[in-house]
Amino acid sequence: MQAQILAPAAVLVVWSIIMLFWMAGVRLPALKKAGIDLGARPGGRGQDLEGQVEPRINWPAHNYSHLMEQPTVFYPTVVILAMMGPGAFDIALAWGYVALRIVHSIWQATVNTVPVRFLLFIISTTALLVLAIRAVMATLLADPSALPA
Repeated sequence: MQAQILAPAAVLVVWSIIMLFWMAGVRLPALKKAGIDLGARPGGRGQDLEGQVEPRINWPAHNYSHLMEQPTVFYPTVVILAMMGPGAFDIALAWGYVALRIVHSIWQATVNTVPVRFLLFIISTTALLVLAIRAVMATLLADPSALPA
């Protein structure tokens, strides 16, 4: 197994946790300021805060949710490539995907204009698509005799 391609996945995990703390750091003071008692409504969800606080307060939460969605396809893709033996292009694509997701996070949590956010999403999705296709090719076209025992 080649660990170099796993490093971008590890960085994205750390980034996701950073976004979790960013979300909490923005939301909790805003809830207190708005007089919203988290314990008053059992079973409440983050989505319940839509319309209750300024939209900007929810932007980091929206991004955190996004980091729990599409990257779940990225993680097994890089594990497959790590097992099959990634090339330099695969590693570069993985780092590109992670860099774009981090830029997307910062943009969405601060500026949040949709055209730029959508462009970042499309470019990162394209990188993920190419990685996924390369993972399929690596597994379908693998020579079993060349794989480690």
